[in-house]
Amino acid sequence: MDSRRTSVVEKSLTAIASSSKKSAYYLAAMRPRQWTKNLVVFAAPLFAFSINLQSLVGCLLAFGLFSCASSGFYLINDIVDVESDRQHPVKCKRSIAAGLVSTRIATGMALVLLGSALIFGWLRSPQLGATITAYALLQIAYNLQLKRMVILDIGAIATGFVLRACAGAAATSIVLSAWFLVCTAMLALFLGIEKRKAELRLAQIRGNKPRSVLKYYSLPLLTRMENVVTTGTVVTYALWSAGPNLHGASTSWMLLTLPFVLYGIFRYQLLSDPEEIANYNDDIIEQGGRSERPEEILLRDLPILVTVIGWIITCFAILWLKHQGLID
Repeated sequence: MDSRRTSVVEKSLTAIASSSKKSAYYLAAMRPRQWTKNLVVFAAPLFAFSINLQSLVGCLLAFGLFSCASSGFYLINDIVDVESDRQHPVKCKRSIAAGLVSTRIATGMALVLLGSALIFGWLRSPQLGATITAYALLQIAYNLQLKRMVILDIGAIATGFVLRACAGAAATSIVLSAWFLVCTAMLALFLGIEKRKAELRLAQIRGNKPRSVLKYYSLPLLTRMENVVTTGTVVTYALWSAGPNLHGASTSWMLLTLPFVLYGIFRYQLLSDPEEIANYNDDIIEQGGRSERPEEILLRDLPILVTVIGWIITCFAILWLKHQGLID
């Protein structure tokens, strides 16, 4: 009798463990680390100095809906690219490429996630629903054609970040500054260019180019493009932070945050510099540079993380001082 009970308990524990593993595989297939990109939705109330319970709830909703939508398209991408991903040194470990999640289940997950994001977005407000719909159409266009079109592929990546910022504004009924939108677009272009640079370096090291669009790029071209958008990012952020006289932030004290932006950009460029990569990365997977995966830099590079936290703390300090009437 005891042996039967023991057998039943062991089977139950095995079933629970198996279920937990499957759940972990499903969650990994949704690429939760990529959700850090959706934190851009919180920029709307922060940059507008409109931080309250209502705006935070709205941004949390927008964050959740964009995370569902983006995960849905990540699943679709992994289903379509499953064979090429299996040839990639990093992407081969993804749940679908590794055979841990079937394409049938992944398809069902994608439909549920995308459908939920669109339905709840439109129920929240027409503006938020339209923004998520625009993001969905952009992703469809990107996967069907734009990712194979030189320059436009990077532009599509940047547009996705701008739509995220617009979603935060739509969910909180905040009107965004034109300088903020331009700065967001420039910074997103910078990240997109850095991503392509890392992919191109890794492709040159391995002797193949998994992305067809990479054949149109060269490191000198991407470096020149990077110089343009880096300058644009710094200039537009400086103009925004200069204050209301230039139709930017509500206080010129935001100029105090400019050093954080400068350091963050320079640090990111350092991490993507070939000599810096060669000094610290012996693994061929990393020799292309971590800028292929921006979320990895945000989560793992301590100086970048400290810079972001310092920028947020400074913004909140300026906001508090302004509300107290201690600064203009």
